Amino acid sequence: MDNIILIGMQGCGKSTIGVVLAKKLGYRFIDSDLLIQEKYENTLENLIEEYGDKGFIELENEVNKSINTKRTVIATGGSAVYGAEAMEHFADIGTVIYLDVEQDELKERLGSLKSRGVVSNGKTTVEEIYEDRKALYKKYADITIALKNRLLRESVEELYELIVNKDNCY
Repeated sequence: MDNIILIGMQGCGKSTIGVVLAKKLGYRFIDSDLLIQEKYENTLENLIEEYGDKGFIELENEVNKSINTKRTVIATGGSAVYGAEAMEHFADIGTVIYLDVEQDELKERLGSLKSRGVVSNGKTTVEEIYEDRKALYKKYADITIALKNRLLRESVEELYELIVNKDNCY
C-alpha cells in the first residue's frame, strides 16, 4: 500500500497538490482524468456530453480500477467516488486522502461547471453536487484533510507529515 490516492471535488487541488507531493515523496504522479482523456481521445466535457453522467461514471470506473502502480500519487476525478469497484481497488493499492475544501471556496475556484467536465448527476449547483458527494468522500477516505484558505506549500507539508508518520506506524 505505497500509493497515495487523492479524492475530492473538482477544484480542490488534487492535481496541483498531487504533483508537488509526488516530487516531495519521490513518487510518480498520475492524473486519472488525463488517463481517461488519453484512452478515449476526447475531453472530459465531450465524454460526459456523449455518454451522459451514468455512462461517463462507467468509463471512469473502468479506467480507475485498471490503474496498477507503485509509489505513485494518483489524483482522481471528482466523480471517481461514484465508481465503487474503483474505490475498492484504490483502497487495496494505497492510502485514500480526501481533500476537503468548503463550498464557497470551491465556487470561486471552479467557474463554469460545464467547461470543467463535471458529472452533475442532475444537480445544477456546486452546493448540490458537493452535498451529493460528501458522504462518499468521507466513506472512502482513510484520511481527511481540510484545506480552507491554505497555501499550496502548507497543504503539501501537512500531507507529507501525515503520510510519513502513517508509514512509520507499520
